[in-house]
Amino acid sequence: MNEKLDWSTTSVLITGGTGSFGRRCVEFLLREKQPRKIIILSRDELKQHEMSQVYPDAPGSSIRYFIGDVRDRDRLYRAFQDVDLVIHSAALKQVPACEYNPFEAVQTNVIGAKNVMDAALDSGVRRVVALSTDKAVNPVNLYGATKLVAEKLFIQGNAYAGPGPTRFSCVRYGNVVASRGSVIPLFKKQRESGEVTVTDERMTRFWITLEQGVRFVLRSAEQMVGGEVFIPKIPSMRIMNLVAAIAPGCEVEFNGVRPGEKLHEVVASKLGARHAVSMSSGTAALHAAAAVADVGIGDEVITSPLTFVASANCAHYLGAKVVFADVCLCLRTSPGTPTNTTTCSSSPHN
Repeated sequence: MNEKLDWSTTSVLITGGTGSFGRRCVEFLLREKQPRKIIILSRDELKQHEMSQVYPDAPGSSIRYFIGDVRDRDRLYRAFQDVDLVIHSAALKQVPACEYNPFEAVQTNVIGAKNVMDAALDSGVRRVVALSTDKAVNPVNLYGATKLVAEKLFIQGNAYAGPGPTRFSCVRYGNVVASRGSVIPLFKKQRESGEVTVTDERMTRFWITLEQGVRFVLRSAEQMVGGEVFIPKIPSMRIMNLVAAIAPGCEVEFNGVRPGEKLHEVVASKLGARHAVSMSSGTAALHAAAAVADVGIGDEVITSPLTFVASANCAHYLGAKVVFADVCLCLRTSPGTPTNTTTCSSSPHN
């Protein structure tokens, strides 16, 4: 997948779109991306009604609301017509609820993922980004296990796509600060009584804000080529430090680790580390890509005005000849047809 994602012509569908992520994603899309269409797919008509009061689907609006469930394969086939990007955020996420209702968790998180994949493949959706969780790494609970299976399905979906246009990627991150069902709203409510409940004082969790999560997902959608699991670099926090920040001076009652909970989560397993690439910046990624391509002295690197500084610096550092070229903004101009080229040749490290 080489084409740039043009938001102005892109129709976006968000499964589970009335949840915490979906609402913030819609807000961000309308504010900064202005896609051609935004479709909210969820099964809760009340939440859709409440959301429509903030983001109305009036004539001329780019917002559309579809009642539907990812378990319903036929509904997804109808909803995915004329959709370019699917952000799959619908899931059963509460660990205790999934432990107590295992079949329901499998129906939504696994069968639902397969339905999304099938509908996207058959409807010609070009990009699918599925939201995952750090609990999918070395899972000890059913929620994590279902999300691990969902990740595997989406990544392998690229093989099913073959020469077709559909590509799948996943985004995996930790707990979302202040989202519905997270511990932060609970601590805020409990501090009024002067006592908060904690499962275990040794517990740590990865944290990311909703805004960070939305930006990372949309950036991943722009950069994906298919088959990636994108993982942000996010901090881990001790639960007792969180208590001290939110409810200082409150008494703490320890009620024990719940079924299926870990003391410490991880965002990437040691077993999968050999397949991972960690980058501190886009420039670092350019250097890595150039190294993989074995770019060096005697090679020519064609770069456009869109990214010429970082690309030229990278090629120059490796001793290659830099060729500046004006190319079509759609980024689909082949290397053999640049126009107005200017060659910059000098020794590296000068």
